[in-house]
Amino acid sequence: MAVGEWNTIAELVRSAAERYADTEAVVEGRKRIRYAALGARVERAAAAYLAAGVRVGDRVAIWAPNSLDWIVAALGAVCAGAVLVPLNTRFKGAEAADVLRRSGARLLFVTGTFLGTSYVASLRRAAGSSGGSGRPLPSLPELEQAVVLSDDAPAGFRTWKDFLADGESVGESDVLRRGEKLDGRCLSDIIFTSGTTGRPKGAMITHEQTLTAYEIWADLAGLRATDRYLIVNPFFHTFGYKAGVIACLMRGATMIPQPVFNADTALANIAAERVSVLPGPPALHQALLDHPARDAHDLSALRLVVTGAAVVPLRLVERLREELGIDTVLTAYGLSEASGIVTMCRRGDDPSVIAATSGRAIPGTEVKVAGAGGAPAPAGTPGEVLVRGFNVMRGYYADETATREVMTGDGWLRTGDVGVLDRSGNLRITDRIKDMFIVGGFNAYPAEIERLLGVHPDVADVAVVGVPDARLGEVGKAFVVRRPGSVLTADDLIAWSRREMANYKVPREVEFVPGLPRNASGKVVKGPLRSR
Repeated sequence: MAVGEWNTIAELVRSAAERYADTEAVVEGRKRIRYAALGARVERAAAAYLAAGVRVGDRVAIWAPNSLDWIVAALGAVCAGAVLVPLNTRFKGAEAADVLRRSGARLLFVTGTFLGTSYVASLRRAAGSSGGSGRPLPSLPELEQAVVLSDDAPAGFRTWKDFLADGESVGESDVLRRGEKLDGRCLSDIIFTSGTTGRPKGAMITHEQTLTAYEIWADLAGLRATDRYLIVNPFFHTFGYKAGVIACLMRGATMIPQPVFNADTALANIAAERVSVLPGPPALHQALLDHPARDAHDLSALRLVVTGAAVVPLRLVERLREELGIDTVLTAYGLSEASGIVTMCRRGDDPSVIAATSGRAIPGTEVKVAGAGGAPAPAGTPGEVLVRGFNVMRGYYADETATREVMTGDGWLRTGDVGVLDRSGNLRITDRIKDMFIVGGFNAYPAEIERLLGVHPDVADVAVVGVPDARLGEVGKAFVVRRPGSVLTADDLIAWSRREMANYKVPREVEFVPGLPRNASGKVVKGPLRSR
């Protein structure tokens, strides 16, 4: 059973529509709809899915940025018993087509043009056009319909309005009966990993796992019915969809989706909409703090920030509290394979704990750090992070080999992350196993070095990678974003590093860059840096 009173997301949507009927649910530009209206829109979308012949367990994909239509299309699909497959908005056409093919999606909902790119044209280049075959994309034989979330659609594709119109022949009782066929064990979504270290894999998560995990998240974060939540984290990621949309449905908070992070837009939204909740990666909050026009905006309603990454500078936590007056700043750690949440700090934790760790295991789960041979490592000793509990995925979709590689026989999920547990059970992620490099026999963890470099007052952002060295095998190279107005040199930073960290951790090279490459989840993508 889920922690709350809902067994399925369909039950959650109906409950929210009744309980928070007159509360503002979604604000998107001039569009403002209340929870009762949102529930009606989701029900209408679910009816359209039934009219399209969607069965329980069919996969439905969405390739679009954060929007009200995304919320309605996604919740409508899940309420109709479909399994949601969100596609990364940074994907190119071939990458999207690959996920569509491997997931066996029957329906696709796609944005029109986003960030200057026609997603439809990109898909057609990768998967062909209809050509009279009766399928929108011939090389994807299982894809029966492709719907454009706009008023216009090219040949072979349908408009969102036309798709919804088909549901008018389906009665409310039919939608309710479909929802009654679902239970907590049914799959709710397949979240494909970011693919930063290899081909994306689809983590299968159930309704019960989603509801249990994000009832806990909302409780630990202290999300309230009066909150107004700016959702910048992308909906294709659990941080945006589940810690955003699902958590807001649970508490009756108002959702303000922002399609892409832009500091000017975010500041304007926070001020105009009296935003009180702003989760996101550290880089997002750093950009707001350092924005030259920050003081021209009223940010006084902000009260809750939840962030997460290997590196969260203590100074960032202090500045959020001191300069913006934010009461609650929390850090957390999760991955798609564990429903997006593994550990989380608690309100009342000391700022040093919040900055230096990702908190403790959430209720109902276990976390351990494994040393050589899989035995638990002593407190303070790095090793691979393993997690076990209700939040661990049911496996990778249609990939038993990959599932066996990460799941142990006794139910532990191998995360591939390197971490350290302190004596209180707080987890500090030090790196990805694949990112670690060896300097003259010493294991060097880039995230640890990045954390140390991030303390320097002239460093705004930093990423470290290992590069070949004739004498030591590998050494560190730092890619650094300087703070505005800084004249910091590579020699200055290397000299400072020698005073602040062990010699094998000191970067031998420093390259200053205007920004670091990141995926849509806010994680630094180190492949392009290594290739330099």
